[in-house]
Parts: sequence; structure tokens; C-alpha cells
Amino acid sequence: MGVRVKRRTFLRGLVAGTSVSLGLPVLEVMLNSSGDAWADGSDLPDRFGVWFWGNGVRPDYWLPSGSTNWSPSAALQPLADLVPYVSVVSGCAIKTATHPHHSGMTGIMTGQHYHQVGTTRDTIVTTFARQSVDQDAADWFEGLAPYRSLEVGVTRYHGTDEGSTFQHLSHNGPNNPNPSAYDPVALYQRLFTSPTGPQLDLARRSVLDAVHGQAMDLARDLGTEDRQRLQQHMDSIRTLETRLASEPGECVPIDEPSAVADLAQGEDIVTKNALMTELLVLALACDLTRSFSVQFSTAGSGVVWWQVGATDGHHSLCHFEALPQSTVQGATVATMEQLGVFLRRLRSASEGDGNLLDRCSILCTTELTDGYTHSNSDFPILIAGKGNGRLRGGVHYRGSDDNTSDAVLTALHGAGVALGSWGVDAGYTTRTISELLT
Repeated sequence: MGVRVKRRTFLRGLVAGTSVSLGLPVLEVMLNSSGDAWADGSDLPDRFGVWFWGNGVRPDYWLPSGSTNWSPSAALQPLADLVPYVSVVSGCAIKTATHPHHSGMTGIMTGQHYHQVGTTRDTIVTTFARQSVDQDAADWFEGLAPYRSLEVGVTRYHGTDEGSTFQHLSHNGPNNPNPSAYDPVALYQRLFTSPTGPQLDLARRSVLDAVHGQAMDLARDLGTEDRQRLQQHMDSIRTLETRLASEPGECVPIDEPSAVADLAQGEDIVTKNALMTELLVLALACDLTRSFSVQFSTAGSGVVWWQVGATDGHHSLCHFEALPQSTVQGATVATMEQLGVFLRRLRSASEGDGNLLDRCSILCTTELTDGYTHSNSDFPILIAGKGNGRLRGGVHYRGSDDNTSDAVLTALHGAGVALGSWGVDAGYTTRTISELLT
């Protein structure tokens, strides 16, 4: 056949006078004969991500049993089929802690004490003192993909006056956040249309129509399997376009928190998470970014988990529901179910001789150990993915009052981000968790 396709190939076209582009999935013609590297011998893409949820967990139901091929606890049962891809880190503490939500959020995301900018009511107002870990990874991957990083949000921000620490996950520095995209239409436009002039009605037009001719020309020169892979990739984008066009009002932007809920009962978290997952997985499959973050719920999130019988916001439940807090535990299980949706979708997306989850290192965590006691000790941390063979998966590492920064540096190394240290002052570390690495 003899066709050569560069790994950074884009199909380009115009829709209503606006330029659009469609990144290609990894095709066999881009790879070496074994499918485990690019044709020129260089490694397949490394990717680092953060998947964050607010308010901690119920510790009594969190810790798994065993250290290798761990057995899920009640809270982790939704991830049972993903154990080979997920390691659990326990026995670590935020070493910069003086104010639970603020310390936990900035400690796990920056390895540094928060930067206080004021006070409010009986509490403080803070921001991140330095850039967040996803931006450390973005620095490492600079120039390797069109987007330096992508930030995605799922459940809506319910408001607080305690600073950017409570509202945003990704930061470039003090009071300089990278806001998460909560509107799937806007995220779609960012990924697949020109940033110089996207139009709202482009979500109801077809990017695929604009690049159809180029795609057909390319398909004629591909082998059978690559042709099928290209068609599946385009079909998945078409499905997204159809959903966005037929359901224009189902997802409410973050700047309209008082808008009518998706469903009569409350937020349609399941549908929103599935759609944002699909968009992010497509972006990763097209190698549009190497660093990403998913803010499933914010620090101190007030999301109402009506799906598990809650009528009050999650943060309030953590404070006031009587022990053993069965509704809070239900919310944790429901959160892990949605994390499972994301990880399984990555696992189902083939790339080379493996899948996208094989190529990722994802730090999955929160800002508290326990929303009831507001502890920052024995912090809940998962590291998901195989990191292009650097991560073992299926390990439960139990530390002894270790630094949470050790786990963060391990996740960075899992993505090939070979920093010698991470964190500042009490959050500083040069140690990785060797038990998690190959």
C-alpha cells in the first residue's frame, strides 16, 4: 500500500465560514509493526490527568483488603472490574494542613500551603500559592499537542465565598485559575472548531460534513482495519453532534447555577458525566492534549445527590447526617460509579496494541479524608491507568503517615513526567512509591 500518515494529521474544512478541524485516532499506518510505538520508534503518547471529587469519603467503607489485586471495599465496589488498572494509596497525610478544606485542596493539588487572601464570616478566603499539578504536567508536555491542557467539570458549582480554592481545580498560580468547561456544547466547539470565531449554532451543524471529502480520500489509501477505525471515530463524533443538536438545553453552564435543573429531581449527573467523558476521551484519542483535569465536584461541593435519597447538599450532609452516614456513603458509591464510567470508556478506546487507559496516569482524589471529621490524615487517593507500562495497577499501598506528595509525584512519574521533586516546604518530596511503579 505504501501510504504514510503523520501522527499529527488533521482533516480541515469550513462550516459557515468558520474553520474546523478533526484530529485522527491512532491508525496502524502510524505505528511500528508491533503496535507499541510510533513508526519512527518513538513512544506512544503519555498522558497525565486528575479526576477530583469533593468532601472526602466515609473512611469505614473506603479501604480495600489485600495489597496485590486488592479486593474492593463497599465504597470501591463500583471499580471491581478495574482493579488491574487502579492502585489505592492509603496511610498518607496532607503535611501542610491547618484548615481542612483549604489545606487538603491546595496540599494535594500543589504540595504547598494555601495562599490566604482574606477572611469571611468565621472562615478564610484562599487561592493556590502556585500552579496545580496538572499544569506541572502541562509544562513537561509543552508543544506536544495542540492544547496545553483541558479542564472539564461535571456537577455544577453551587457557590461559596471562600476563594478560588473552592471553585476551581486547575490553577496557574494565585487567583489565576483555568476554569473547567461545564457546557458540553462549548467544549465541543473548543475541541472541533477554530478558537478565533466559534458560533453557537455550529453544534447543530456537522464538522464531519466539512471534512468528508478529505476523510474519504484518506480512507481509500488505508488498510481495512484502519479504515474501520477511522469510520468508528467519525461515527462517534456524529453521535455526539446528534445528541448536542437534539438536546440543546439539558446541560446548564456554570455561570447560571439558578437555572432550571436538568431533571425535576435535580441535576442529571449520569447523563452529564457520560457526555463530558465522551468529549474528553475523543480529545485524548485525537491527541489534542496530554494533560487534563476532571472536576467531578468541587471542594466542599453542595451538589444534591437525589439519586441516593439526599435532599440536602453533600457538604451539609457530611456535617449533619447522623453516623454511620448512609446517605453520604451512598454519594461516595455513586461518585465511584461515575469515575468507573470514565475509566471504562478510556479502557474501551483502543490505541496501538492497547487502549487509552494503558497510556494514562490519573490521580483520583479529593480534598478531605472524611467530610464528617474534616480530617486530612489517611487521605483517599487512587492512581489509575498503566502509564505506558510504568504503573503496575492493582496495588494497595498502605503507608504510615506518609506525605501525600509522594503519591502525586508517583502519578507524575507514571505519566513520564520525571520531575526530581514536587511540593514546597512541608509538602516537599523527592520520594515516589516504588511499589506502584514497574
